[in-house]
Amino acid sequence: MRISLLVIGRPRHAGLADAIRDYESRAARYWPLDVIEVKEESGRGLAPALVMEREAERLADRVPADAQVVACDPGGESMASPRFAEWLHAQREQARSVALVIGGAHGLGDAIRCRAVRRLSLAPWTLPHEVARLVLSEQLYRAGTIIRGEPYHK
Repeated sequence: MRISLLVIGRPRHAGLADAIRDYESRAARYWPLDVIEVKEESGRGLAPALVMEREAERLADRVPADAQVVACDPGGESMASPRFAEWLHAQREQARSVALVIGGAHGLGDAIRCRAVRRLSLAPWTLPHEVARLVLSEQLYRAGTIIRGEPYHK
């Protein structure tokens, strides 16, 4: 089982980038984690739908062949941290690799949505994609501590 975190672009703000790197490295202590950053589409003169589709195609091209796709989407299923930990643990026990995909500024296009076996909401709000990456990496770390019964989770 591997977890792939597929995202658009690199964090632009140094403080946010540091926090993301910190939680991704913490999460990697618990899960085999690959972070895959794909190029952000320049939005100059392009319709948001076209930007979204081009980015989704780039993301889809990088999804590992053996991974089930989970699209991070505000309209998806909401899970409390213990439930998310349970779900990840079940994937590991069944030797299923998971590709968690976060879209860019305009969201996820159909190239990813159509492949997703599950849609996961990270919050009831729309989050900037960099913040979504931070939230998801922190939850991956938290899930690991929950499964091992470590004190981080309260």
